[in-house]
Amino acid sequence: MRGEILGLERRRRWSDDEKLAIVLSVGVNGATVSQVAHRHEIRRQQIYAWRYELRRKGLLTPDDATLFLPVDITTPPEACAPEASLALIEVVLRNGRSLRVDAHVDAAVLTRLIQAVEAA
Repeated sequence: MRGEILGLERRRRWSDDEKLAIVLSVGVNGATVSQVAHRHEIRRQQIYAWRYELRRKGLLTPDDATLFLPVDITTPPEACAPEASLALIEVVLRNGRSLRVDAHVDAAVLTRLIQAVEAA
């Protein structure tokens, strides 16, 4: 008895970087696990398995959500003069990148900016 396999083989090899990019794309612009899985032609369970594997390897932090901490910036009265230097905040992200933004940036704009940089 002889058998033939017709068509392309469905088994694919994914590098850790590719897996990490796919796992981190969940939630970007509201993308669900199902949508991301469909986009990459994999099953939802594969994303959950990769998430577990990447955490075990230390490539993904245990908490996928971005954590925002309250910051109280108090400027001395003399620094409020028009010629005063611009107050910047530096935000260091998980992927090693950092953002420097004006201390008076809108929270919604900052959130969108962080999500865009984390997804890239």
